[in-house]
Amino acid sequence: MLVSYKWLNEYLDLTQISPKELGDKMSVTGIEVEGIEVPAEGLKKIVVGKVEKYVPHPNSDHLSICQVDIGAEELSQIVCGAPNVKEGIKVIVALPGARIAGNVKIKKGKMRGEVSNGMICSLQELGVSENVVPKEFADGIYYLPEDAVVGESVFPYLDLDDSIIELSITPNRADALSMRGVAYEVGAIYNQKPHFKDEKLVESDQAARDKIKVSVADEKDAPAYQIRIIENVKIAPSPQWLQNRLMNEGIRPINNVVDVTNYILLLFGQPLHAFDYAKLGSQEILVRRANAGETLTTLDDEQRNLTPENIVITNGEKPVALAGVMGGLDSEITDTTTTVALEAALFDPLSIRLTSKQFNLRSESSARFEKGINKGAINQACEVAAAMIAKLAGGTVLKGAVVGSAVEVRNEEVSITLAKINRSLGTDLSVADVAAVFEALQFPFTESDGYFTVTIPPRRWDIHIEADILEEVARIYGYDKIPSTLPSGETVAGSLTDEQLKTREVRSTLEGAGLTEAISYALTTEEKSSQFMLRKSNVTRLDWPMTEDRAVLRMNLISGLLDDVAYNVARKNDAIALYEIGRVFYQDADPLKNLPLEENHVAFALSGLWQTKDWQQASEKVDFFLAKGIVETLLTTLGATDISYVKTTAIKEMHPGQTAEIYVGSEKVGLVGQVHPTVTKAYDIGATFVAELNLAALLATQKAPLVYQAVSKFPAVSRDIAMLVKEEVTNQEVVAVIKEAAGKFLNKVSLFDVYQGANIENGYKSLAYSLTFVNPEATLTDEEINKAMEKVTRNLTEKLTVEIR
Repeated sequence: MLVSYKWLNEYLDLTQISPKELGDKMSVTGIEVEGIEVPAEGLKKIVVGKVEKYVPHPNSDHLSICQVDIGAEELSQIVCGAPNVKEGIKVIVALPGARIAGNVKIKKGKMRGEVSNGMICSLQELGVSENVVPKEFADGIYYLPEDAVVGESVFPYLDLDDSIIELSITPNRADALSMRGVAYEVGAIYNQKPHFKDEKLVESDQAARDKIKVSVADEKDAPAYQIRIIENVKIAPSPQWLQNRLMNEGIRPINNVVDVTNYILLLFGQPLHAFDYAKLGSQEILVRRANAGETLTTLDDEQRNLTPENIVITNGEKPVALAGVMGGLDSEITDTTTTVALEAALFDPLSIRLTSKQFNLRSESSARFEKGINKGAINQACEVAAAMIAKLAGGTVLKGAVVGSAVEVRNEEVSITLAKINRSLGTDLSVADVAAVFEALQFPFTESDGYFTVTIPPRRWDIHIEADILEEVARIYGYDKIPSTLPSGETVAGSLTDEQLKTREVRSTLEGAGLTEAISYALTTEEKSSQFMLRKSNVTRLDWPMTEDRAVLRMNLISGLLDDVAYNVARKNDAIALYEIGRVFYQDADPLKNLPLEENHVAFALSGLWQTKDWQQASEKVDFFLAKGIVETLLTTLGATDISYVKTTAIKEMHPGQTAEIYVGSEKVGLVGQVHPTVTKAYDIGATFVAELNLAALLATQKAPLVYQAVSKFPAVSRDIAMLVKEEVTNQEVVAVIKEAAGKFLNKVSLFDVYQGANIENGYKSLAYSLTFVNPEATLTDEEINKAMEKVTRNLTEKLTVEIR
């Protein structure tokens, strides 16, 4: 939000308060000031001039030689290349020695052989953004008002000597997205009451309802909607003061009607829209949801394909505006407009945000509808706008507003005790101190024995509960006045819970394996939140996200780690091994009524090289088995037993041939595998292997007691077995059958060879295992070993249809 210091001074007495002092004070009372800019800073020797005569340059087809009155005894000759220069206009003149935008110094010189004593400037050459320069002057010089005095500085005429204060408005303080809201805020800081001089509305005897009918299909979409009719308007440029005000606020002046709607947007924070009544094509306005297949060409000359998620303003049949976002091209205000239909409304914030996101249309209006507007000022803003249009465009306002829907506005009441305020803030405020704060805020209140009942006006719709009142008292009283105190009470010895101890053990294990901890944002996009999920869940959205990239709570840790991997890859890091322990948020019920379930997870991501090349060894890339080995080490550390891996293709973000779900007993606790190549391509990273585990479930499992066994005094015996199995048979299935059949003396099973290729039938693979047997009480005989191996062979043949080689 850009705030004009001059404009603010019209409502409050700031003559003894500098813009810097004001900015510092606002920053410490709750609204951060990003910076203060004076547009004229760095510019000098720029004055008002009048072009008395001009002739074409004899040596150029686009230059003109102008004789300009700059308040000196003689006219000054200036060569100008602007296509819109002409006699009799007041212009911006940079004298010899002047400084213009970019610290460019203007010198006396010659252009194509003709003397030029300075420069006739455009607004862009004074540092005004091209986006806000009026279109008629976008490609040429700017015309100053006729009453500008020749020879005087141009800065006061263009308000370039104003101080523009940039505010960083948080979503909860959307009331400060208007000059009136900022005036109330500054008034509270300096204990002043702002005085507003609104244009008075004068209506004709003819009723507006005779000219137009207004209806709303669903009042949830548009809780408030009204139209005013202004006839006999004459479209023309706005007066200089209004153009200056809009340009300083970052808005391009268009004409006297459209500029008024933008001015009211800045003044009240209430978006308005002006339709050309004659171009509506009917005498009806219907607010409804768009039908599938409908289209609308918006003011930016883009055709939009509408969906039922969009709220549209229609003429009873076809859409003429995208509600709260942008008007339609066919009904825009032009030079031929004579009757204006002025819209003031309140739209559903969620629908406006989704529509704005869908079409990538972010406007001043949509931003305010998304964050909230003052419901109590809708009528007033529309009346003031109609009165200004009538004054600036010479129109006549028809009697009454035609209302399609109206919202009931009530003051909020919040009660709090003086004891609660002092206990929460650590202060010793008196009743008079707190009363002074409420008076400064202009909140009516009653007090009895330290019990305050505070009435909150609609302009501060962010205040509902005791905590909000506490914040207001603290910031207006002054955070710097609140005493610093140490905590009181007895100290007790602290200790870690079992869960905290186990979590530390998890960190130690992963860092011992060579991984580095990362911390990612819990807020992400809806797309990333819904990836790599261990179970189904609804999304938990923020009502007022700071950005679209941080709009929902995450339901996995992997997507955040992939962002970290992409960040490192972009900086030429080719050996990435990161892990994160954090919460994911599942929503199984109505998110408006229930808090999400927070579940602790642990995840890691490996990409690039695991072992770098040196004189001793070759480089080694990360692979599935490395990731699976880290998972097994972690599960073993946590004491998990009965671990199994089940191949899956259900997770579309994972490679279908290198992904497994992890089970402890019958409970699924995680996943491990390679990220799908299409996903890694989207992140612009190489092959990446990830795993995510439900840490809460793992920590809740009972760790099996550690049983120590003496090393056997009797020798171990090893036997090898090779077999031909179907390709889909897993190592896990083979090992399970071997362990079940081999008997109690089996100590270890190791896979030492896997082969597919020549001499192996398609669809089959060769596996070779080493089985180690130990009897801790006696030496094993060949007969015992042979019986065990025969049973293993028989079970493998019967259960898995293997062919022993």
